Amino acid sequence: MATTVAAVRETVPGERRVSLTPEVAKKVKARGARVVLQDGAGASAYFADAAYIDCEVLDGSAALAQADVLLTVQPPSLEEISRLKEGAVVIGHLQPHLVPERTKALRDRRITSFAMELLPRTTRAQAMDVLSSQAAVAGYKAVLIAAEAAPKFFPMLTTAAGTIRPSKVLIVGAGVAGLQAIATARRLGAQVEGFDVRPETREQIESLGAKFLDLGVSAAGSGGYARELTQEERDTQQQALADHLKGIDVVVTTAAVPGRKAPRIISSAMVAGMKPGSVIVDIAAESGGNCELSEAGKTIVSANGVSVIGTFNLPASAPVHASEMYARNLYNFLELSLKDGVLTLDWSDELIAKTCVTHAGEIKHEPTKLLVEAL
Repeated sequence: MATTVAAVRETVPGERRVSLTPEVAKKVKARGARVVLQDGAGASAYFADAAYIDCEVLDGSAALAQADVLLTVQPPSLEEISRLKEGAVVIGHLQPHLVPERTKALRDRRITSFAMELLPRTTRAQAMDVLSSQAAVAGYKAVLIAAEAAPKFFPMLTTAAGTIRPSKVLIVGAGVAGLQAIATARRLGAQVEGFDVRPETREQIESLGAKFLDLGVSAAGSGGYARELTQEERDTQQQALADHLKGIDVVVTTAAVPGRKAPRIISSAMVAGMKPGSVIVDIAAESGGNCELSEAGKTIVSANGVSVIGTFNLPASAPVHASEMYARNLYNFLELSLKDGVLTLDWSDELIAKTCVTHAGEIKHEPTKLLVEAL
């Protein structure tokens, strides 16, 4: 019997993405699976029900009840988990460390869940990397927000009234979001610098036409992430950065590590030393913020007139392309197990094994298991 792959409307406020686009639904059906979706599942991303050709459109309860595989953007609610059949599979961005009750519910319902943010960062996994695809959207949108909020033009302009000098933009963090932010700020004509404590990012930053900001501290780590700095290194970095920020017009901060609090990079004292009218856009605001003044979803104006914009779910603000990339990521992961319309999980595949959170009534992801059992 063919595996039923389902998608439902996202219920988290402000979430406009959908986990299954018409393009990907067609690919899933071509592999022999049955596809069902809740009516209006893709509406907020501008994908009408009629665009899902040869797919079954049901109400939410029916779609959940019939799902062998549920594809999600945001983690399913406790109510949605209760409606899934035992033994169903959930694939999406699950944030298992944030809500232990949700992980317990998945375990107790014997649901096999895959948290895509746990996917190993290997070359083979790149086409499935939801963190990278959605970070690219966030980096792009963050610069547009900064350009809108800044009281200056980004590019240099030569006018009859004289020459307008370009804005000086600093991008903090040179991961996918940071590199996309650098590229976008460059396209808008700003004078761009990039900063990252990992020295290997210099070449990437400079390849995009930006200047690498060297603050004299290296934090090369493993797995593509920075190591934690010593107190002395942190003090050296902080003083050098504070001095440099005095001449910057716009800062976009992107430094984050999945499952951990965002590193604090810009202190309130640094903000106090910046020029009036300067703008900080903090992509990491949802996980604590790179700037001490950041609050997710809010704009804080400091006493000296610096605007600190804490973003919230930026990928949802570009739902068409964000959904297209996200759905392709999920399909590429699903493709590992979906053969001739039947889902068969190969636990010898590290991409499957290391991305799994719960299976057969057990929590398979050890850090999550320790967290849940400690409560």
